[in-house]
Amino acid sequence: MSAVPRLKRRPEFLKVAATRKKWVAPGLILQVLKRGKEATDTPARVGFTTSRKVGNAVMRNRARRRLRAAVDRVMGEHARAGYDFVVIGRKVTLKRTFSSLVGDLETALKKMDAYR
Repeated sequence: MSAVPRLKRRPEFLKVAATRKKWVAPGLILQVLKRGKEATDTPARVGFTTSRKVGNAVMRNRARRRLRAAVDRVMGEHARAGYDFVVIGRKVTLKRTFSSLVGDLETALKKMDAYR
């Protein structure tokens, strides 16, 4: 379980969203951006977001913490280098079992051809 570099600035999130490539799973939404040929040797980066639809600040933070834990478990080993990911929390993220969240993330990576 290695720490995955993070996306932190709004323009980075908007760039990933502009590709309009995403996979919607029950527990999360995964948006993907392939950075290009020159970035294939750089590690994958990931950002997290959760809207107010999920709930108040406490619930949104809990959802992001669960997603961070799932990402740390899966993406350190299985995310392809040279990709940027945005993981979006949903209402179900709070109620879904952790193993199901990990499964949702692995499925999304496979469907978006970013699983190694």
